[in-house]
Amino acid sequence: MKKWQQQQQDQRMEPFKISILKSVPKFSIPSLSLVVLMPTFINIYKKGSVEQYSPVPYLATFFNCMFWVLYGLPFVHPNSILVITINGAGTFIEVVYLLLFVIYSPNKKRLKLIVIAVLEVVFVGVVAVAVLSLVHGTKDRSRVIGIIAIVGNIMMYAAPLSVMKMVITTKSVEYMPFSLSFASMCNGVAWTMYAIHPFDPYIAGPNGLGTVFSVAQLLLYAAYYKSTQEQITARKAKAEIGLTEV
Repeated sequence: MKKWQQQQQDQRMEPFKISILKSVPKFSIPSLSLVVLMPTFINIYKKGSVEQYSPVPYLATFFNCMFWVLYGLPFVHPNSILVITINGAGTFIEVVYLLLFVIYSPNKKRLKLIVIAVLEVVFVGVVAVAVLSLVHGTKDRSRVIGIIAIVGNIMMYAAPLSVMKMVITTKSVEYMPFSLSFASMCNGVAWTMYAIHPFDPYIAGPNGLGTVFSVAQLLLYAAYYKSTQEQITARKAKAEIGLTEV
C-alpha cells in the first residue's frame, strides 16, 4: 500500500519537476547574459575602444540564436515556444553587443564585422527558404535544421577557444572575460537540463559538449588569473613612473 502511494505521489510530482527543468533556461539565460557581460561592455564604452576583445564569441552566438529561433518555429519543430522566446531574446542581446563592437572598433575591423554579421543573416535566410520549400513535414525539417543548429551551437561554445591561444601565449586572461565563460557554462547546463525530458538530442548533445568547453575556459582562467593581475599591476606602475618623469 505504501509503495503504491509513493508511486502515485511520484507521478503527481513528475510534471512539477519537468516544469522546473523547463523554466530554468527561460528565466536564467537572457538575464544572466545581460548581467554578467555588462562589465565588459561598460569597460569598452569607458575606454572608447574594444582593444583586444574578440567579437568572435558574439558573432557565433548571434548565428546560433538565429538558427534555434528557426528550429523552434511551429512548422519546423512544434511546441517549442520556449526555444523561440529565449533565442529571440538572445538574438536581440547579441545585436546590441555587436553594435557596440561596430561603434568602438577600428574602421577595418568594423567593416569586417558588419560583413560577417550580414552574411550570417543571409545564410540563415537562405537555409530557411530552402528547407521550408524543399523539405516537407516537421520531423524531417527538425532533423535538417537541428543538425545545422548543432554545428552553430558547438561554434558558439568553441568560439572563446580562439582566445585561449592568446591567453596561454601571454599568460593573461585580461581579454577572455570570466563573465563570458561563466555565462556559457550556465547556459550549457540549463539547456542540457531542458533537453532531458522529453529527450532532445539536438539540444542535449551540443549543450553538454558546450558545458565541457566552458569548464575548460574557467580552469584556464583560474590558472592564469594571478599572472594577469601581476601584469596589470606592473603596467600601471610603469605608467605612473612615466607620468612622474614628465
